[in-house]
Amino acid sequence: MPATALAAGMLWFFRDPEREITQGRVISPADGVVQSIMPWKDGRTRVAIFMSPLNVHVNRAPLAGTVTSVEHIPGGFVPAFNKESENNERVVWHFDTELGDIEMVQIAGAVARRIVPYVPQGTKVEQGERIGLIRFGSRVDIYLPEGVDVAVEVGQATTAGVTRLDRD
Repeated sequence: MPATALAAGMLWFFRDPEREITQGRVISPADGVVQSIMPWKDGRTRVAIFMSPLNVHVNRAPLAGTVTSVEHIPGGFVPAFNKESENNERVVWHFDTELGDIEMVQIAGAVARRIVPYVPQGTKVEQGERIGLIRFGSRVDIYLPEGVDVAVEVGQATTAGVTRLDRD
């Protein structure tokens, strides 16, 4: 019985539902809750989305474009909602899009010990296409370019491929 419960839990955790992809300039790459929205000195705005172990952990392309880099950076494994998670293991993505270079960062958490990119550098992706997975709770940051107004608020739930992050 415990093995059955464990197997059922694993199947539920690694679920990957089909989604009707929203039309918009920038859509959420992750299911979760907006943890913070921070302006950066270079004019971009970072939207940090915390993914609990209860969320779907498949991440999606926030815009259509070409993956220009996928860089794994080793680091720690503190809870992804802590400020110290800035030094956690991560995968930094760059996409060449109609809005220019878009940066997205998948950050491992205390339990998440593995980030699995699905597509390599040079791949053309459609908006909402599955691009990777973070196992067991984590965070995804997306950096919106200067001039893009944020349409979400701290504490708001997001759905990958569905929730629009920008405002017309």
